[in-house]
Amino acid sequence: MSAKVKTPRLAWALTGSGHFFTECLELMREVPELDLFVTKAAAEVVRMYREKLDALPKNVRIFRDTTASAAPVGLFYQGVYHTLVVAPATSNTVAKCVYGISDTLATNVFAQAGKCRIPSIVFACDTAPEMDTMAPGGMVKVWPRRVDLDNVDRLRSFEATTVVETLDELTGALRERLACVSASAS
Repeated sequence: MSAKVKTPRLAWALTGSGHFFTECLELMREVPELDLFVTKAAAEVVRMYREKLDALPKNVRIFRDTTASAAPVGLFYQGVYHTLVVAPATSNTVAKCVYGISDTLATNVFAQAGKCRIPSIVFACDTAPEMDTMAPGGMVKVWPRRVDLDNVDRLRSFEATTVVETLDELTGALRERLACVSASAS
């Protein structure tokens, strides 16, 4: 595949969270040019929720976490992407991003986006002291730990990073970013 693209694409990283997972897949359908980065944990969640990535538009390119060096991240250095979305982002992914650990496809693309000054939108899962979230068997109540909440706050201070807490905020931030990219391309 050539890195030359007519229009830069949006990169979207899926992690192993079920929190608004199916809604994130639905939101991806609104993105005209999209590459999807699927971690090993996200691949497990796809199977648990019986969702099919095949339902995504035909122009979506899917990269799975199958290489030790996360080879697809090189595309960030070639001007292929205008934005990275990490959604939903587990507390594990958020913590690794905060501390600069890049050992999954999602944390690696987040690091590379930052190094290339590509704006990121992160839909953090653990954002309130008490929450309802979807599990394979239905809704459950969770109580994120103080460390999880602190890491979300730390991530908010990262340059070119927007942290969102709700699906509505994710939708708004995504639409705003796509409109900005579209306006600058005109």
